[in-house]
Amino acid sequence: MDKIDNLDKKILSILSSNARIPFKDVAAECGVSRAAIHQRVQHLMDNGVITGSGFDVNPKSLGYSTCTYVGITLERGSMYKDVVERIQHIPEIVECHFTTGPYTMLVKLYAKDNEQLMFLLNGQLQDIPGVVATETLISLEQSLKREIPVEIDKEG
Repeated sequence: MDKIDNLDKKILSILSSNARIPFKDVAAECGVSRAAIHQRVQHLMDNGVITGSGFDVNPKSLGYSTCTYVGITLERGSMYKDVVERIQHIPEIVECHFTTGPYTMLVKLYAKDNEQLMFLLNGQLQDIPGVVATETLISLEQSLKREIPVEIDKEG
């Protein structure tokens, strides 16, 4: 990956606070041309620095009232990739992490109600070969969600 300079960092900082801002406004704020912004953003995407853009959909607006984190213990850590393949077929699971600590994996899922949550846990997750235990943590409220800060080097 190429080095990220201050202009790249400034662009990332602007876009991560408002992904819908027009490139002409980013260019004006950075003091460069729109073409330069287009080139820089494309380069950042090509190098995997920017991994996506889109809209965040409020799960509650679609009836998903319960946000849950599930710690999963696997029979063997080497089973992780096989379990992930199975988990990808459960659309209510929106994140999956291979972790250290008491769980082999941690997943985030949304359920419409307790009945659906019980089905997702007992009827789907716990039926995956290699899953030996789960521990469910229900999020009562999300207080913070943001992008990682982009620190711009001080110019001397």
